[in-house]
Amino acid sequence: MIAHKIPVSVLVVIHTADGQVLLLERADAPGLWQSVTGSQEAGETLEQTAVREVREETGLDARRFALTPWGIENRYAIYARWRHRYAPGVSHNTEHVFGLQLPAPQPVVLAPREHLRYEWLPWETAAERCFSPSNAAAIRLLPARI
Repeated sequence: MIAHKIPVSVLVVIHTADGQVLLLERADAPGLWQSVTGSQEAGETLEQTAVREVREETGLDARRFALTPWGIENRYAIYARWRHRYAPGVSHNTEHVFGLQLPAPQPVVLAPREHLRYEWLPWETAAERCFSPSNAAAIRLLPARI
């Protein structure tokens, strides 16, 4: 039996106090850049999902830094290219936004099946590079949050 993804996810904007943002290039869609994101697993809180996804995608321990829920929920249509990962009939996902503030840009260890490269960028540049409108919008809120 195929385990389908739960249509609830987290978006974690990893940033520094001076507005540098970590972006990751997707391995399954080269040229598409994003923040850490991932689906909730059964029994997890949203914060646990955020901590797990940060660890899996970057090797960073989010519990060592300031992980903050931003109180933002985005509901959007799941991109057709990824809809097969969800149960039949599931077409929308609800994304919960978190911020993770680090003291300075840090090297990360990418999950090779998920991401090809990473870059630390000024928030304006990072927002422009994101393929996801909700990710770009979250990054544009960063100056008001730091």
